Amino acid sequence: MNQPKQAVTDAARQIKLLLLDVDGVLTDGRLYYGNNGEELKAFDIQDGLGIKLLQRAGVQVGIITGRVSALLQRRADELGMQPVVQGREDKLTALHELLQTLPVEMHEIAFIGDDLPDLAVINRVGLGITVANGNAAVAASALWQTSRNGGNGAVREAAEMILSAQGKLDDALAAYQ
Repeated sequence: MNQPKQAVTDAARQIKLLLLDVDGVLTDGRLYYGNNGEELKAFDIQDGLGIKLLQRAGVQVGIITGRVSALLQRRADELGMQPVVQGREDKLTALHELLQTLPVEMHEIAFIGDDLPDLAVINRVGLGITVANGNAAVAASALWQTSRNGGNGAVREAAEMILSAQGKLDDALAAYQ
């Protein structure tokens, strides 16, 4: 985490694909179950707009997560996120499989994770990111850490950082002025 700001900016300039963990990144990491066994998840609307801003600027956004959730698939579909890889505890193997089908190199990928299952991917992509409330070992390995917690705008913060590094943030925001 003690990387100089220039290293983060240099890495962010190269990003063509942002991959996200879900629980603890797109959500606050808590699992909610209803009386009938249904699962509930809360997604931050600002994160959703951050994902859209990246996509409009030509950065693909996808998911690699260890859990399987129909709610997540619904949210990913709403946002046009691809690829969506669910139910993969070994996220690094899943990433290597994706690299066989996607036109990106490892240094062109950013990954946001929050806990130990994310560590191997964070250590190998071009821009490893963790959220403010990420596990200490993950924070020590990540090149950058958000100031916002997972599920509370951390993805939006990372999206704006990447767009800023690529010189695309002003244009992305101008569409709303």
